[in-house]
Amino acid sequence: MPVTVIGIDPGSQKTGWGVVREASGVLSLVDCGIIRTSQTETIFSRRLALIFSQLLQILNRLQPEEAAIEDVFVSQNSKTALKLGQARGVAVACCASKNIQVSDYPPALVKKAPVGTGRADKEQVAYMVRTFLHIPDAHFSLDTSDALGLAICHISLRSSPLAY
Repeated sequence: MPVTVIGIDPGSQKTGWGVVREASGVLSLVDCGIIRTSQTETIFSRRLALIFSQLLQILNRLQPEEAAIEDVFVSQNSKTALKLGQARGVAVACCASKNIQVSDYPPALVKKAPVGTGRADKEQVAYMVRTFLHIPDAHFSLDTSDALGLAICHISLRSSPLAY
């Protein structure tokens, strides 16, 4: 059965998203982009509301069946980690509001799925994402590439959970 998955790389200023469809083992890009919040917006809840409303529009338009969201990484700055966790929570709640199953993945596993190592840099992930999706000349932001990597990781693990 074909499946459509949205990958979400949450952030309070930039939330990357990418939708990938898998049919008969072939991956294809549906759409992708980035949700940007205003750095001048001082009321943090308004940033979170913008992420929710824009992500909800994307979910309504593209109708993914499943979602993959990156786990919060440990940060040396607790305030940054807290904001990232809140943005992540908004993304999870948005998906849940549409009854979309959400799977969480640690950053190292997301890198390992397309690249083969959990220590790959963002540029390596972006290159392999373009390779898997057969779009070598595409230019995505690194947040968008990470989101597409999440979708690819999820599709890989759902078809072969023992591979990692």
